[in-house]
Amino acid sequence: MTAQTGDGLRRWPIERPTTPREAYRWCEQYARRHDENFTVVSFLLPKKLRWHFFAVYAFCRYTDDLGDEAEGDRLALLDSWEQDLRDAVAGNPRRPLLIALARTIERKEIPLDPFLRLIEANRMDQRVSRFATYDDVLTYCSYSATPVGQMVLAVLGYTDAERVALSDQTCIGLQLANFWQDVSVDIEKGRIYLPLEDLQRFGVDEQQIIDRRFDERYRELMKFEVARARACFAEGKKLESRVSRSVRTDIRLYRLGGEAILNAIEAAGYDTLSARPRVTKAVKARLAVVNGARIAMGI
Repeated sequence: MTAQTGDGLRRWPIERPTTPREAYRWCEQYARRHDENFTVVSFLLPKKLRWHFFAVYAFCRYTDDLGDEAEGDRLALLDSWEQDLRDAVAGNPRRPLLIALARTIERKEIPLDPFLRLIEANRMDQRVSRFATYDDVLTYCSYSATPVGQMVLAVLGYTDAERVALSDQTCIGLQLANFWQDVSVDIEKGRIYLPLEDLQRFGVDEQQIIDRRFDERYRELMKFEVARARACFAEGKKLESRVSRSVRTDIRLYRLGGEAILNAIEAAGYDTLSARPRVTKAVKARLAVVNGARIAMGI
């Protein structure tokens, strides 16, 4: 049985204890329902790591859903969610997602800070709807994006500064790609993630975005932003040769998924105002199969 709770999101079984196996299965099901732009866990990922990936992704996805879609006082709900997380790692997890996540955090010795930063990013979304500079966007990414890569690296057993820095670049690229893809979606929520200094540079104003008036000025703005995201991916790509071959496909797919978003934006003529460019299922499947074969051949 599931319950419709005060956050307006359908969550988890509530009337019987949940075993770790059931909890991880819940995370897998939740993750697969939200696996839109790229494959979260490929078939080539070692089985012993898959459950941990699903637990981390489910936490990230649910936290974002809480900040974006929940009904009621989202700040209060996020505060409650943080307390639930703290209780879980202290030995009192009460929900399937947190039963699985607490087990993953303990077994993989993941610091709590990245999880808390992601929750804080969603608090920021309730208070901040504009970013004056690109540096402001990068600061936001240090809460919304780079912590996710740090969680993933920790699951893989990597915590060194070099790999973390490269992961950060990939995660920033992913966050930027999603921002540029979702301009038409975010404006419905009252948010503009494009730096205001960039709008001014290209002669675009907020009202044009609100009105969804696409023109050559906006096209040039989006070209600039897409190139900026591609530069992040180019730097983050170096991480792929610094991880075990057994997990290289999944690390590569994160980058390629982000680049696929940028390709979709380009294919739409950089018009992210009229509609949201999408990565098709065929593209996602091709990325997974082709790159899985490349890893198998040692390429």
